[in-house]
Amino acid sequence: MLDTTNGDTPTQKGSNHTRGVSQDKTDDTHNDLETRAVALINDREGIYQSELWKELNVSSRTGSRLATSLEEEGIIQREEATYNGQQTYLLLPAKKDLDFSLLMAGDMLSPLIDTEEETDPIDSDAFTQWILQLAQKER
Repeated sequence: MLDTTNGDTPTQKGSNHTRGVSQDKTDDTHNDLETRAVALINDREGIYQSELWKELNVSSRTGSRLATSLEEEGIIQREEATYNGQQTYLLLPAKKDLDFSLLMAGDMLSPLIDTEEETDPIDSDAFTQWILQLAQKER
């Protein structure tokens, strides 16, 4: 029997596989929690998992699932820790690999990186050559 009483796409009555308004709200809530969690972890440069779920006002189970999800996505790192005599995890922002390709023009590293003295890029011949190589690389 089809159920169309809520105005959504018709679904099997009693089906658990509906994608309606309530599921969208659940997704929005989860995304909001993820956003808030990442902000807390980044702003504090780390937070204990047991403190995270308290700050977010969610259950420890929800906090644990959220932390696990963020770790699996590579957004955070979890390290086993003891906090207030309890086993927990320290949640840290994930370390990101540096992309040095932005400093390269062909096989030349930006000349402004390897200098101990202050260099004005406008007056630097080496920097001008580096920019010209970047322009040629783009062609």
